[in-house]
Amino acid sequence: MRADLKLGRVVVVAGFQGVDEHGNITTLGRGGSDTTGVALAAALKADECQIYTDVDGVYTTDPRICERARRLEKITFEEMLEMASQGSKVLQIRSVEFAGKYKVPLRVLHSFKEGPGTLITLDEEDSTMEQPIVSGIAFNRDEAKVTVAGVPDTPGVAAKILAPVGEANIEVDVIVQNVSADGTTDLTFTVHKNDMSKAVAVLEGVAKEIGAREVRSDDKVAKVSIVGVGMRSHAGVASRMFTALADERINIQMITTSEIKISVIIDERYLELAVRCLHTAFGLDAEPSESRVRG
Repeated sequence: MRADLKLGRVVVVAGFQGVDEHGNITTLGRGGSDTTGVALAAALKADECQIYTDVDGVYTTDPRICERARRLEKITFEEMLEMASQGSKVLQIRSVEFAGKYKVPLRVLHSFKEGPGTLITLDEEDSTMEQPIVSGIAFNRDEAKVTVAGVPDTPGVAAKILAPVGEANIEVDVIVQNVSADGTTDLTFTVHKNDMSKAVAVLEGVAKEIGAREVRSDDKVAKVSIVGVGMRSHAGVASRMFTALADERINIQMITTSEIKISVIIDERYLELAVRCLHTAFGLDAEPSESRVRG
């Protein structure tokens, strides 16, 4: 490839494929072509890896949900990873991880429209103070909530509940355990909506073994997340988020946080309202004229 590039040739490489640890040819999964591109850019020490796709960049949230969403000029690898893991479908998570690991700047561009797109790059320490508190709002409709109620509050009981779920190849996301009352507690967690029935079937047997009272489930929930590296240096972000949701009478069922992310589980029917009100609350709305130009 290097020799051909030096000769000014355009090199076309098939993406989406690789080899496993045994040398067998395999695919890289959904969005695997993104990972192929990043890997080649890293190997060639390219200045930038440009990913051409069906959107003209990374937006503050899905424009189909919030018409005042706007394109971001720049976002950090950390923020993009959180956005992708919380529901944003712009880039495959593995490609962003790879780009971050090998320090390959990524640019998301539209395949058929001219424009600067969005640059995904390392967080520059000297510009951290200029970062917005929240860079984007991500959401995921594919959530289901499972509760094991009346669990004996004894050491190791959480492992007895979650280990069989993991052995059934079911990925657990948000986990909340209630304060013990009368020697029992409730353990609630979320799984992918498609795995809810399987998880409940596994837990029915577990509940009998450990003496839990019942297993409940709910697939009418959704997850909404605010993401931003600016959250590191600003206090009161969570309270602003919760106040914005409360003003719209949206009840929070579960909460989970990381250094640059706060996620809440809410009733699925309030998802779009929650996204729009948080988008406004954190100053992410585009100006009306900008929205019209984009549309």
